[in-house]
Amino acid sequence: MDDNEDSVLADFGPRLRALRLARGATLADLAARTGLTTSTLSRLENGKRRPTLEQLLPLARVHGVPLDDLVGSRHTGDPRVHLRPVTRDGMTFVPLTRRAGGIQAFKVVYPPASRWGSPAPKTHDGYEWIYVMNGSVRFLLGEREFLLRPGEAAEFDAGVPHWIGSADEHPAELLTLIGPQGERAHLTVSSG
Repeated sequence: MDDNEDSVLADFGPRLRALRLARGATLADLAARTGLTTSTLSRLENGKRRPTLEQLLPLARVHGVPLDDLVGSRHTGDPRVHLRPVTRDGMTFVPLTRRAGGIQAFKVVYPPASRWGSPAPKTHDGYEWIYVMNGSVRFLLGEREFLLRPGEAAEFDAGVPHWIGSADEHPAELLTLIGPQGERAHLTVSSG
């Protein structure tokens, strides 16, 4: 292996361990999801074994990270970010973070209100923070209803039934942050 390959893989073990711990997974959990043995995973994390492509592919898939990020490959100098939007239930989600665990960021585009049926509040683990970039948003949280306009934000426990949608006949664009249970977004304001 040449010096470049050595430098690319130098931090692989600690990076792999950090991804696993960020998800709160054990070696046994990761072994069950990847088909690799706990012994192999332990040796990879401790730097006692170099990864093969057959090991890297399931690890990248389970952790939800690109292969380049998993091995710490240096980028080629192209500064463009290639976002891959996903459309589900009429909404378009653009993931803005690519790392596993921690706070996840998305741009979400909600279709006009006429495309929604009746609101169906849902719950999920974690804490959520929304910021309205464009449009008006109808936001249901438990038994309460709010109208949010551009520049307004809301922060809430996602375990409380909630529903978010466009409030009128125009799409609404939001920046959404979702963090693990108990992890909240904190804004720092300088006094200057």
